[in-house]
Amino acid sequence: MEKKDRLEEYRSKRNFSRTREPSGTDISQGLRQGPQPLFVIQKHKASTLHYDFRLEVDGVLKSWAVPKGPSTNPSEKRLAIPTEDHPLDYATFEGTIPQNEYGAGTVLVWDTGRYRNLKDKPIAQAIDEGQAEIWLEGEKLQGGYALVRTARGKEVRWLLLKMRDEKADARRNPVSTEPASVISGHTIEQMEAKAQHDE
Repeated sequence: MEKKDRLEEYRSKRNFSRTREPSGTDISQGLRQGPQPLFVIQKHKASTLHYDFRLEVDGVLKSWAVPKGPSTNPSEKRLAIPTEDHPLDYATFEGTIPQNEYGAGTVLVWDTGRYRNLKDKPIAQAIDEGQAEIWLEGEKLQGGYALVRTARGKEVRWLLLKMRDEKADARRNPVSTEPASVISGHTIEQMEAKAQHDE
């Protein structure tokens, strides 16, 4: 029941007779296949292009919209805007959300893998307290990242920061050099062209 409540906002924003996004009604479905929880970063060309950074936490995907996408440079701070919790099966969603629907536009899985919590407290507690530190083991991103809340109230804002470790690389810019999906190998532009062709 708790999981259903946590997805109430997600479901209230979507018309599942029109969008192919998962409804999250099958709360028994989980994607964890190992000891570590899942992370996913989805590239989303909606009204503006952004990257959705999602962490598996207590049976849902905690989510932030990162307008510029994640960086591998520790000196760069990336704005992260919290969004509603998503169901776990959203982690493999790719496709086009129809016009006039919430989040209309094309979505691809830009990176995914497992993560581990670097703090000595549960990840849900760290997020509630406004500072989480995690180690990503993705196909494009690896190493330590911090999520830090910088403002509360109506306009809650976070920063996504690359931590200084052996995986940091100021010369790398995977957002621009590695644009394709790690699932299909397609870019947003290729997916849009295919969707238009299939109409």
